[in-house]
Amino acid sequence: MNGEGIMTEINQEFVKAIYDTVIKEGIDEYKDLYETVEVDSSMDAYWKNAITLYQDSNPEEKETLLKMMEQTMIDTVSHMLGIIDGSSTLNDSELEPKLLLDSQDTENELQDSFLELIELKSYDNDEENR
Repeated sequence: MNGEGIMTEINQEFVKAIYDTVIKEGIDEYKDLYETVEVDSSMDAYWKNAITLYQDSNPEEKETLLKMMEQTMIDTVSHMLGIIDGSSTLNDSELEPKLLLDSQDTENELQDSFLELIELKSYDNDEENR
């Protein structure tokens, strides 16, 4: 196997781990938080409002709120990976970050690999819902 194939596998493994850790676990944690936390007077106003909004919503609205959070997380992770892998630039900065995985340059592939994973998961979910 050539070096490019190995790099793609490493990138795919990395973005899958990022997805599982940041997106999947993150949404599960938010869902648990919003469904179980009781609002009390000692809470920050933001959390009171956010939890009340979620808890007062019907099941379809709750699902929409969670999907909005998930999409925001996906967009943010995608953008960060693009900055880190060099395929996107930072505004008003000459810095050029580089991420090495097992001492190998990610070669501007992380964001694309991540978005391919998201597209595949979206397709799989669409197939399951048919």
